[in-house]
Amino acid sequence: MLLRIESLGKTYRGLRERKVLRDVSLVLDAGEYVAVMGESGIGKSTLLNLVAGLDTPDSGRILLDDRDLGVMDDDALTRLRRDAMGFVFQAFHILPYLSVAQNVALPLMLAGAADTATPVRAMLEAVSLGERTDSLPRELSGGELQRVAIARALVHNPRLVLADEPTGNLDPESARQVLELLRARIKAANAAGILVTHSRAAAATADRVLILGADGLRPA
Repeated sequence: MLLRIESLGKTYRGLRERKVLRDVSLVLDAGEYVAVMGESGIGKSTLLNLVAGLDTPDSGRILLDDRDLGVMDDDALTRLRRDAMGFVFQAFHILPYLSVAQNVALPLMLAGAADTATPVRAMLEAVSLGERTDSLPRELSGGELQRVAIARALVHNPRLVLADEPTGNLDPESARQVLELLRARIKAANAAGILVTHSRAAAATADRVLILGADGLRPA
C-alpha cells in the first residue's frame, strides 16, 4: 500500500457553509493509476490539494508510505511534496524565462541534487524532447509544454503523481500522446498516480475509474 485515504471530509466555511468532501476513502498500490471523475464543483481538485498536503481535511487522514500527513508540520509537508510527489496541471505552470532543461531540473535543484544534467537529459529523451533542451517555452506547442510538465513532475522519481485536468488545453491528438506518456512513465517508475479529469477518453487510460460524489468515491 503506497497511499491510503481514510474517511476524508472537508467543509469550507464562510458566509455559507459548503461541504465539499464527505467520507472519501481510497487505497493505491505502487504502479497503480486511477482516474477520478465527477461534476464540476464536487471537490476533485480539493481532493488533490488534500492529498498533496496543501490543504487540511476536517476529518479522516491521509498516509503516504505509512507517513500520516495530518501530524506533519509545514516544513515536513514541504519536504514530502518536494521528495515524494510530482504534479501535472492543466495550465502547465512552466516558467517562461527558463529553458526546457532548466524547468525540468527544478525539482532536482530544490532537493539539492549533485547532478541534474544526467537525469534531465534522460527524462527529456523519454518524453521525446531531447532536441528541445535549450528551447524557451514560447517556442513550444501546447503538447510539448505539457510533456515538459510531465518530465518535470517525474524527473525526481516521485512515489505519487497527481494530475489535475492535464489535457484540458490540448487538441485531441496531443491529449492522446500526453495521456499515453503519463501512464507509461508512472508505470515505468512504479509510482502511483491520480488523474482528475472531466474527459471519459482521458479516464479510460487509467487502471480504474472512480466517480466522486456527495457520499465519497465509487467505481464508475
